[in-house]
Amino acid sequence: MGSRGLSVVIVGGLHADARRAAVAQLLAEVPGSVALHHDLASAVRGTVVRTVRDAAGIVSAGEAPLVGDCACCALREDLVPELRRLADEGRTRLAVVELWDSVEPRAMAEVVAAGGLTVTGVITAVDPALVLPCLTDGDDLADRGLAAAATDRRTVADTFARQLEYAPILAVTAFGEADEEDHALLTQLHPTARRVPLGPPATPAEAGREGVPITGTQIPGTPGPGAPVPPARPAESALVRAALAGFDVEAAAAAQHPACALLPAEDEAGGVATFVWRRRRPFHPERLYAALEDLTCAAARSRGRFWLADRPDTLLHWDAAGGALCVESAGPWLASLPDAAWDLVPPVRRAAAALDWHPEHGDRCQHLVFTSPGLDRDRLEPLLESCLLTDAEYAAGPDAWKLLPPAFDALLEV
Repeated sequence: MGSRGLSVVIVGGLHADARRAAVAQLLAEVPGSVALHHDLASAVRGTVVRTVRDAAGIVSAGEAPLVGDCACCALREDLVPELRRLADEGRTRLAVVELWDSVEPRAMAEVVAAGGLTVTGVITAVDPALVLPCLTDGDDLADRGLAAAATDRRTVADTFARQLEYAPILAVTAFGEADEEDHALLTQLHPTARRVPLGPPATPAEAGREGVPITGTQIPGTPGPGAPVPPARPAESALVRAALAGFDVEAAAAAQHPACALLPAEDEAGGVATFVWRRRRPFHPERLYAALEDLTCAAARSRGRFWLADRPDTLLHWDAAGGALCVESAGPWLASLPDAAWDLVPPVRRAAAALDWHPEHGDRCQHLVFTSPGLDRDRLEPLLESCLLTDAEYAAGPDAWKLLPPAFDALLEV
């Protein structure tokens, strides 16, 4: 059995108890499975602690250097060779890559796939009771001891949002104190995700966490490679089936692109609402800029794509969580490209543009989605409308639009 015989599932998420419960369940239910974990708590000091364990406990542990202050580089340099070794040995059916708290699954799925290994699942483990606290936490990861490197400037909220929305599978705990609103928020944030249940969290001994010396060699009393594995439970759980179902790294990356991301639809349940706002007319740059703070704070989570009258060729990405907004250029609108360039555009992008095509503006549009408990749609919608060009401004035409004050230059670092 070579590389094709080894399945790799990535399990991540800031909710550590949920993540450990998911990993423990996979190890218990899949014969011949191991979990690999790189603890980045010491990354600010330049090292990464690596452990490999099976259902019985830790098999090996050691340290790896942080490569160029880059956590993903360190994981690539240390994780991929270890996965290849397991694949070549042929005794491991499933390798569970348990990500450290703030590591994002997209980066690691792409690292593993680029290493010639097969990613069969990406799972984010979630405690619904902690979704809103994480999503509204604008603190820097560094302030919480969760930075993946000394230069990590991400926040808790934006990191959690990306962890949640990238994974097609959410392993959801049943041991927290979640209520109807918590579950409604989770559903509306990622309505297309498959949700699978988790049991109680693993104990420290089961999770292979505390009280274990870091020796860099096999620890006495633990089974080595090739040792008998515990029998599987009589039937595969939904979690195991999800871990082995298959995962398309390229399709997942395309689904995250602002131009073709499948954003949530309108919804309202359990005290949570999702408001979808779509218009064709461009934004007036100064009025939108003046409203950014109010719009950002209007919802726990907002995202989408938009265009400014003075930048008609630029697709802009809106990404807000935790009271902070990130606006970035996501490249050109397809309508701004010459016909010859369309052949260079991925089919999924062309298909998304075709579905949303307008005879005058092409694929240019405002498509913003706001999700939050207690969402005040009656205040939000008029605020958004007030940021569009007025009838007179719109009638002046594109040449006049480009002369409008460039309010977003500083934000976009032009």
